Amino acid sequence: MSPDQDAVRERYANAARRALAGEATGELGALHYAGEDVPETVAATSLGCGNPLAVADLRPGETVLDLGSGGGLDVLLSARRVGPAGRAIGLDMTDEMLALARRQAAQAEVANVEFVKGTIEAIPLPDNTVDVVISNCVIALSPDKPAVFAGVARVLRPGGRLGVTDLLAEETLTAAERAAADEECLGGALTADDYRALLHAAGLVDVDIRRTHEVGNKLYSAIIRASKPH
Repeated sequence: MSPDQDAVRERYANAARRALAGEATGELGALHYAGEDVPETVAATSLGCGNPLAVADLRPGETVLDLGSGGGLDVLLSARRVGPAGRAIGLDMTDEMLALARRQAAQAEVANVEFVKGTIEAIPLPDNTVDVVISNCVIALSPDKPAVFAGVARVLRPGGRLGVTDLLAEETLTAAERAAADEECLGGALTADDYRALLHAAGLVDVDIRRTHEVGNKLYSAIIRASKPH
């Protein structure tokens, strides 16, 4: 069962509208950024389930792509880490989230960022142009995960790496439990074995998957790493 993309879009558009109106919308995400030097208004719009930058090991001068960048928190933090010689790109399908992210980037006076409209299933970037792909609990929402991973492999430079947080489902998650989770747009979470198999099918290697904490009934946040062969 895949989450309905229109439902996902509307949920996040509503969150962005609230944020643009000055309301805090953070549901899962802000607590994962304790200690990060970011404005409270930016952290409060985080809807993720982890902090991918804690595992992405970004380096000065790199180009990083955030899949489903939302309000832009991870893009802004990435821009700091890669420095003026680097570039941070946020990809999102929701106009309202893009507007919010661009506003927050302007307020933070961060210049080495770009926000692009598109879906994570059809990444609108050239081949072999990105050093690192990050994402914060967005891939689980995709109705076509093989396309997501194929796109990641395509845009990564040889030797590039994937470092994301995402949702994983227990092997014992039943169809009924998955349907209940789908009401919160979480029903599309993969099991660890399925996640690993899809990454390998896309040509990625050095796959490492580690659970971090429980986020729902038989659902967990996890850190996923992989790389593109040299």
